[in-house]
Amino acid sequence: MSSAASPLLAADGSADIRLVVTDMDGTLLDDAKRIPPGLWETLAELRRRGVLFSPASGRQYATLAREFAEAAEGMVFIAENGAYVVRDGVELSSDPLEPGVAARVVQAVRQLVHEGVDVGAVVCGKRSAYVERSDEAFLAEVRKYYVEHRVVEDATALDDDVVKVALFDFGSAAHTTAPALESLTATLPHSRLRASGGTPMVVVSGEHWVDVMKRTANKGAALRRLQRELGITPAQTMVFGDYLNDLEMLDAAEWSFAMEGAHPDVIARARHLAPSNNDNGVLRTVARMLNL
Repeated sequence: MSSAASPLLAADGSADIRLVVTDMDGTLLDDAKRIPPGLWETLAELRRRGVLFSPASGRQYATLAREFAEAAEGMVFIAENGAYVVRDGVELSSDPLEPGVAARVVQAVRQLVHEGVDVGAVVCGKRSAYVERSDEAFLAEVRKYYVEHRVVEDATALDDDVVKVALFDFGSAAHTTAPALESLTATLPHSRLRASGGTPMVVVSGEHWVDVMKRTANKGAALRRLQRELGITPAQTMVFGDYLNDLEMLDAAEWSFAMEGAHPDVIARARHLAPSNNDNGVLRTVARMLNL
């Protein structure tokens, strides 16, 4: 793999692409969170050619299913940054957090709030997301990614399989919340968790967002499972991403694209560079590669 992404200088449509996987925010969507023009026509043509399209996002499954309702039949949704994968309403795979981990994270967030940090936790279950914080400023951010959410008194006591805990920091997630969570995960009983593959990891997924997930759960692991199930190779896979939670996914495809303006680590990891999300980079690249 090259040390930096290079522009795709030419494409004659000869690549045997069977699977297109794209991140949402900063990648498929523009900065105003809008679906790009021509998406539904492109998806219809991909379906006609037998090419599977899969959104891969930190968003919950319910949110992705609503956003792609017009073309959701047969689509594989890699939700919750790979911790929950669904097709036609049927779970294909999931990688929940070990019992007790989510509660420890929620307790740590309560302490951060007590110390004056403007942060809130979103406990992401398969059925719904759960929050304790109920002010409108926080809920407005939650609604963007979690259409199914509930305000609860105690997010440490839930009857749901928790696949992720997401935290929204109104300041800098990388500088405040992430270091605090990394300190927390260092104190967890790693010997027991390691035996089950459940050691949690902290991933900065946006300027204001941090995710705590099982170490074995990421977009790349979910994509590799999907490839095995469908008999699709990395050489037949095209992937688009822009941020740190896309890194493992880029490694699972020979046709890996960083968006123009992506995080430097993503550009360094990808094989190619696509036009920016504000220039409809995903659809333009797909059209060029597949001669749509």
